[in-house]
Amino acid sequence: MLFRVDPSSPLPLGDQIAACVRGAIADGTVRTGERLPSARDLAASLGVNVHTVLRGYQRLREEGLLDLRRSRGAVVTAGRTAERARITAQAHQLVAEARALGMSDEDVLALIRAGLTAGT
Repeated sequence: MLFRVDPSSPLPLGDQIAACVRGAIADGTVRTGERLPSARDLAASLGVNVHTVLRGYQRLREEGLLDLRRSRGAVVTAGRTAERARITAQAHQLVAEARALGMSDEDVLALIRAGLTAGT
């Protein structure tokens, strides 16, 4: 799995790392049960702080995409992981594009709610 980060991006590095994993899960490059590189190894290869990698991994854990255990490291969880990763990646992209256009989070939520009530 290839990790890439752009230090000049407005997106925090931890979020960029999480996005790399989400993309790999969504496209099937990484499957349920696979281990990700240790936070220390990934941090060294990317030239970032280990806590930056851990923030990205923690975000994925909160989304239900990773299981983090001290002895096992970061493991992609079972279930509808690819579908969830794809939807989560799309949601992150929507929010990033909306913010780039100057929309508030409340504006984005209102648009989503309007789409839900309209049945689209």
